[in-house]
Amino acid sequence: MLGIFKESFCMPAPRKTSGRAPVKSVSPQLVSSIYLPSEHQPQLALFPIAEVERDGVAMGVLSDGTPYLHLRGLARLCGVDHSVVQRLISNWPEEKAKPRGLRLQELLAAQGYKSDALFLRTIGANGETLAITDAVCMAILEYYAFEATQSSSGVALRNYRILARTSFRTFIYQGCGYVPDAHVPDSWRTFHERILLNDQIPIGFFSIFREIADLVVHMIKAGCNLDSHTVPDGSVGIRWSTHWVRAGFAGMYGERQKMGHKYPNSFPQSVANPVPAWVYPVEALGEFRKWLYAVYVPENFPDYIKSKVKQGMFLPAHGQALLSAVQRPALPAA
Repeated sequence: MLGIFKESFCMPAPRKTSGRAPVKSVSPQLVSSIYLPSEHQPQLALFPIAEVERDGVAMGVLSDGTPYLHLRGLARLCGVDHSVVQRLISNWPEEKAKPRGLRLQELLAAQGYKSDALFLRTIGANGETLAITDAVCMAILEYYAFEATQSSSGVALRNYRILARTSFRTFIYQGCGYVPDAHVPDSWRTFHERILLNDQIPIGFFSIFREIADLVVHMIKAGCNLDSHTVPDGSVGIRWSTHWVRAGFAGMYGERQKMGHKYPNSFPQSVANPVPAWVYPVEALGEFRKWLYAVYVPENFPDYIKSKVKQGMFLPAHGQALLSAVQRPALPAA
């Protein structure tokens, strides 16, 4: 199978079916998609970032680096019909009370697996699919290799031994052409690019974009896609500028100045580079930080987040978690 390792995987002969086109091997591809939680699973911001199918076995890597197989691929590794694995994972609440399920729970615990479900429901390159992650795959494969009595147990045993010598994670990574250190999500890449493009702030001044970096980091971690449509420094900058004028801060801290702000070439705003943007006297930095967390975050940021949720940038639950994460505590009274 796959020709990834010097040792080839042992597979039972595929069953002949009439009227079904043979599965074609496809090249690795990046997948832009969302995670669809099942009723038994918590909502997680996980989605496929690489997916490949070879020799009829579909596999991939989730956004947190977790490797997975599709149901039919796992069934082939175990030497059983796919319907056997399908019944097991689909009916897990009932199956886990049976002898096979009880043993699998022990194997899953040994893998450190704590979820109530055996799969993640995702949307990948070929539509909705069930992703069975590495811990579940290895536990089920171990069961069919050493515990089950089906006639194809030799298939599962040989495949388990091969994976035990190499590692499931390495197997999937190599199959998908995925290099962990080389993968940087687009939002992080965009953020880094904007930071480097605008790192020449004059001595004695501060910029809004650089000062709200922590807000942007929390947004990216919450699953918000940072692109040309998500420019939070614009929202913050407009409101701070209004506050600056109304509060008469120029008379207290000195005049603000305009300097050129650059957008990445992938942004349509880049045609106007450098775009004039205010930078403020560093003496007013304390005023800005107090205003940011005492005024903007509680009064304006929720509306900004709601607009991004409506645009489908991330899930409502993640928006609520984001708002909680950016709150700042007050020091207790002395």
